[in-house]
Amino acid sequence: MLLLTEFRADHLALPNRVVMSPMTRLRSLPDGSPTADVVDYYVQRAEAGLIVTEGIWPHSSGQSEAWVPGLQTEAHVTAWRRVTEAVHAAGGRIFAQLMHGGRKGHPLARIDGTLPAGPSAVSDEDVLHLIDGGKARSLTPRAMTRVDIAAAVEHYAAAARNAMAAGFDGVEIHAANSYLVHQFLADNTNLRTDEYGGSIVGRMRFALEVTDAVVAQVGSRRTAIRLSPGNPQFDMREADPAPLYRALVTELNRRDLAYLHLTDNDDYPALADLRPRWSGPLIANVGENRDATDAAAAERTLRAGNADLVSFGRAFIANPDLVQRITHGHPLASIRENVLYGRTAEGYTDYPVWSTDSVRNGSAA
Repeated sequence: MLLLTEFRADHLALPNRVVMSPMTRLRSLPDGSPTADVVDYYVQRAEAGLIVTEGIWPHSSGQSEAWVPGLQTEAHVTAWRRVTEAVHAAGGRIFAQLMHGGRKGHPLARIDGTLPAGPSAVSDEDVLHLIDGGKARSLTPRAMTRVDIAAAVEHYAAAARNAMAAGFDGVEIHAANSYLVHQFLADNTNLRTDEYGGSIVGRMRFALEVTDAVVAQVGSRRTAIRLSPGNPQFDMREADPAPLYRALVTELNRRDLAYLHLTDNDDYPALADLRPRWSGPLIANVGENRDATDAAAAERTLRAGNADLVSFGRAFIANPDLVQRITHGHPLASIRENVLYGRTAEGYTDYPVWSTDSVRNGSAA
């Protein structure tokens, strides 16, 4: 199986092509530091060719909801260093995903109590977890000024520096799935008429500024980016994503990044369209807004030549030993949805590895 073969590039040496996709799990302390359970969670999954962490806010003004971890302070760096050291000791590799909420946020969901801000004053209908345990919809954001934009770019750069201090192997810029960089790219969330909107060049300017700022801090081979062209999640609208993403990927390709993490879409076949425009390693995500990715779907994607690696999300939640299950053809356990988000190890690090007992007890499906 191609999925289980090693992958080698000048800057990446991975034992297999199974990537753990970033997934929000809300296991941080009140200050945004990852808990001790986070160490166990990633170590359990260290057999993945590459782990990409859950989205981490680069600055408290970009915290999307309560209990999402940060990478802004020395306390954050220290806590994440425990994660990276443990993953490396277990033989794994791990990138930090930098995720700025942009318009997605609420003062009662943020440790600094600030209002959300995005490219334009367009609200997000997402329901967020609040610090007090309740939920609420994002508030209508204020439109970012040029000063705000420059500050956000620097926040990404500072968080990338912190990621290196914390021992990560690299950083992935989250430019997908309705978060800030995606908001600058999309039709309905970027209504600006200045140099950050109004045209393809304007709408992709922020993505390139963030990328260049991160590269300047940690190097191109430690910088990656995730895109989700045409992804309609959280009321994002991109009527014709192809022209913008072709131009953006062409520009990104000149920067010799660690990899491109690309989500496919039923309405826009991004993998097939953009693969020829990308010369570096490409991670495909083929499960977004579809059935969860399985080994067969991953293998088809690799065999078609549309990617070098494939990321698995939901399958990794309930199957810490996913690589072994794929290797031996074992059935996959099912997610316990009622404890998907929480403050404890329940539903997080208590999923068993495969055994005949786990099947008999109903924890594998």
